[in-house]
Amino acid sequence: MLAALLAVCALPPAIAPSAAFAQSLPSLGDTEREELSPLMERKLGEQIMRDIRRNRDYLNDEPLQEYLNGLGNSLLAVRPEARGETQYDFFFFAVRDPMLNAFALPGGFIGVHSALVLAAQNESELASVMAHEIGHVAQRHIARMLGKQKQDMLIPLAAMVLGALTATASPDAGMAMMMGGQGLAIQRRLNFSRDAEREADRVGLDIMREAGFETSGMINFFGRLQQASRNYTDSAPPYLRSHPMTTERIADIEARTRDQRYRQHADSLDFPLIQARVKILQDPSQQGMLDATAAFERQLQQKTRTAMIAGKYGLAYVALRQGDAKKAQSMLNDAQATLKAGSPTARNVVLSSLAIEIKLAARQPKEAVEEAERARNQFPLSRGIAHQYADALFAAARYEDAVTFLRDQAQLYRHEPQLYDRLAKTYAALNKQAQQHLALAESYALNGSLPAAIDQLSIARRAPDASFYDLSIIDAREREMKAQRLEEIRQEKEG
Repeated sequence: MLAALLAVCALPPAIAPSAAFAQSLPSLGDTEREELSPLMERKLGEQIMRDIRRNRDYLNDEPLQEYLNGLGNSLLAVRPEARGETQYDFFFFAVRDPMLNAFALPGGFIGVHSALVLAAQNESELASVMAHEIGHVAQRHIARMLGKQKQDMLIPLAAMVLGALTATASPDAGMAMMMGGQGLAIQRRLNFSRDAEREADRVGLDIMREAGFETSGMINFFGRLQQASRNYTDSAPPYLRSHPMTTERIADIEARTRDQRYRQHADSLDFPLIQARVKILQDPSQQGMLDATAAFERQLQQKTRTAMIAGKYGLAYVALRQGDAKKAQSMLNDAQATLKAGSPTARNVVLSSLAIEIKLAARQPKEAVEEAERARNQFPLSRGIAHQYADALFAAARYEDAVTFLRDQAQLYRHEPQLYDRLAKTYAALNKQAQQHLALAESYALNGSLPAAIDQLSIARRAPDASFYDLSIIDAREREMKAQRLEEIRQEKEG
């Protein structure tokens, strides 16, 4: 049921294009803007994300998230206007799912299924899917869908339930049923969805071309999607499909790229390393570990430098997940030696991140700090490495240093709840109760849980070590959060 309902929410997103984008994007008109403003789209996306983050299949893995956001932001860099008039900070994430799929939520949240990351044969194929979802967001398809619903009535509850059940066997047929309960309404919504998919294809194609990726990646990946879903997609009648037939989409893209010069894109080393990591994250069971190990050992037989680095990295991560830090370190050393054999000065952030993980798991806090310091110097912009450095300082019981570092980071990156979670943990180790609950309040607020954040401020106010300065901060933040909460309640009532 959740997956099917997500598919409806995923029919995508969000953002009013600027004037510079007007020539390549169609005008949406005032009706759609009245249905869901860009600000409301963001709030709706945040609400959905709160539920997704609590789901066990949400892959809250920092190296994976950092890679996806780096790739996604490289696409957005060539079309900054896709962020819309409110300049959304897009967030790209992964969920554990065996279906080849991705989805966009309102306000710039884009999810990728783990199976899709594994199925991509190169970075251009993965970029093509992410560019397609960015296209959904840039076209504000959620607002436009709501504009259609206003004309066609709300979706009947019975059709929603039936569609959710049907989606287990046939996602497209389930989507069709969920998007309308009456014949004419169904057809109108399906027509809109097919048009939205075509728009996203075309916008995504332009984005990936401008970002330097191979446009053939979109054609190749659509072909693979067609092969993987032949049992329930193109065999369905066109009038029961929410997406255009894959063959139609491939033909459209081929026509648009026929006269373009071929451009080759060199994949980053991060791509196969992250695929190796996802292979393990997708199925962390004992059998999953055995299957992953066999796959990595086969990868080593390819004898290419990249395949050997990725295979050794994968075996190192399997060993770490199985609690064998010594073997993990040995395999990682082999991976790093293979990397440096091709280029003595080569460094890789994914390998460095695993090196810190291993030191922490082996209960070697001093070595973990040293490893994290080297990684910070090599990759100063990596948010994952910064978080690991804080973890290493905490593991080494350097609590005051951890607080200093985390407070500085929180000033620079105010919208990262992970920083405040780590701050709260470190303040607790120092028995600074007021500061601990203040940090928790900020974390809850950033995650969209204002009532819980206000409760934490109340606890902080009652803490025996709350200073006059602390109380001043608590009072100010409480006023702000209560005002935000009242606005939320008002908007909920109006909605």
